[in-house]
Amino acid sequence: MDEIEQDLRGLRPGFIVSQVVGVSMVILMSIWTGHFMGGFTGQSNPKLEFNWHPLLLTISLIYLYGNGILVYRLGRNERKSRLKVVHATVMGSATILACFGLKAAFDSHSLALDSSGQPAPIPHTYSLHSWCGMLTISLAVAQWFLGLVTFLWPGLASHLRTTFLPIHIFTGLAIFVLACATALMGITEKTFFKLGDQYKDKSSEATLVNMLGLSIVFFCIIVLGLVSKQSFKRLHRPEDQMLLTETQTE
Repeated sequence: MDEIEQDLRGLRPGFIVSQVVGVSMVILMSIWTGHFMGGFTGQSNPKLEFNWHPLLLTISLIYLYGNGILVYRLGRNERKSRLKVVHATVMGSATILACFGLKAAFDSHSLALDSSGQPAPIPHTYSLHSWCGMLTISLAVAQWFLGLVTFLWPGLASHLRTTFLPIHIFTGLAIFVLACATALMGITEKTFFKLGDQYKDKSSEATLVNMLGLSIVFFCIIVLGLVSKQSFKRLHRPEDQMLLTETQTE
């Protein structure tokens, strides 16, 4: 059994491929929002402020979240206490960036102007994309705070940590998959709003958007593949059990 668990063939190549795809995904999103959609600004131009929304959400709840999930697969020889801090830092950073991205979307709706420059607010959270997005970010915030209290806060009983761990793992993967699915819905929705019938003309923007969508799908599949392979799981070490019980013996 130990030999199977220690079989790491494919882990490093898989991680390298995930980074190539993930960075490409962020670059494609940057080109779409920075070039085709006009760039970025603050509240002075709500239409351009919106562009922070897809970029920050792609970086946070997809790229960073995916890498945060892989921390325990990559840092196999590091102390678990260090890995927990790294994991919490990456996931916390992703969650904070996601909240900024959400704010950009709400600002762009609340501060929208009509063609004459008069206020013309757009209703919030009316689409399936927005509903799924609110669910995803709400789960991410709850996941991070509960994980912080459960696994980093001293004094919690070890059996409670053991009980919560499978729930924490499942919820993290669910958030990541939801983020990818929600992004695909949002990209499709925005493309139809922006291009309309021109989408089917296979313009350069339409091609880039489709490549962006595929990069999200591939990144999601690679991360899930690396996480689900049993032989890539980090082996338990004696210090792991000490980490669970040390707060009770102090």
